[in-house]
Amino acid sequence: MILSTATSALAPGGGMLLVSVTLALYLLATAPVLALRRFSTAALVGGWILHGLLLVIDIAGVGLNEPGARLGFAPVLSMTVWLVIAVYSVESRFVPLPAVRQWLALAGLIVVAVCAAFPGEMRPITSRLAPLHFALGVGAYALFGAAVLHALMLDAAERRLRSGGAARARLPQALGMPLLQLERLTFRFVEIGFVVLTGAVLLGAANMVQWRWSDHKVFFSILAWLVFAALLLGRHFRGWRGRRATGWLYAGAVLLLLGYAGSRFVLEVLLGRPPA
Repeated sequence: MILSTATSALAPGGGMLLVSVTLALYLLATAPVLALRRFSTAALVGGWILHGLLLVIDIAGVGLNEPGARLGFAPVLSMTVWLVIAVYSVESRFVPLPAVRQWLALAGLIVVAVCAAFPGEMRPITSRLAPLHFALGVGAYALFGAAVLHALMLDAAERRLRSGGAARARLPQALGMPLLQLERLTFRFVEIGFVVLTGAVLLGAANMVQWRWSDHKVFFSILAWLVFAALLLGRHFRGWRGRRATGWLYAGAVLLLLGYAGSRFVLEVLLGRPPA
C-alpha cells in the first residue's frame, strides 16, 4: 500500500485518505460534460498537486530513518504521468485541449491506483550519481510520453485531413494549433528527450560496476536510444514525416518503456520478485 505504515510523515490512515482524494479529483477531471469543464480543469490541477505530494512523500522516503528512494515500475510510471500532466498544464494555457485533459486525468487516476497497489521497494542511495540518473531517466520517459501524446494528435489530424469534408472543417477546433506547429512541437519533445536520455544512459554506464548487455534495462534502453537516433537522423537527412516518423517514435517509446517499467512489471507483478 502506498505510504508505508513506517512512514511518519502522515498520521495513520492519512496516506490512503490522500490517495482517495487524489483519485476522486482525477475522476472528476475525466467528466465529459461541457457544463463541468471549469470544475474538471480545477480538479485536474488539484489532483496533480496531490499526486505530486504523494510522489514527494512516498518515492523520496519522507519520514523514514534512512535516505533512499522507492523504486519500481509503478512509481516510475506515476512520476512520468505526473510530469506529462505538468507539460500539458503549461501548454493548455495557450492551446486548450479538453479531450486531452480527460485522457490525462484518466491516466493519472490509473497510475495513482496502480502505485497504491504496487508501491515498489525502498532502496538505499549507493552513489551520488544515482539520484541524477534516476531523474534523467524519468525525465526522458516524460518527454517521450509528451511526444507520443502529440504524435497521436498528429496522426488523428492527418486521418481527418484524408477524410475531407466536415471532418476537415472541424480540424482547427479539434487541434487548437496549426498542423505544422503541432508537428514541430512533437519532434521538439523528441529532440529534448533524446538529449536527456543520452545523459541518463551515460550516467548509468558510469554508475554501473559492470556493464551487462544481458540486463534488460541496459539492452532496451540502448535499443530505444538507437531507434530515436535513427528517427532524428532520418527526419533531418531524409525528411521523414507523417506516419513513418511517428511509427519510429512509437517503437522507440515502447522499447524505452520496456527498459525499466516493463522489466520491473514482469519481475514485481508476474514473477513476484523484489526489485533488483
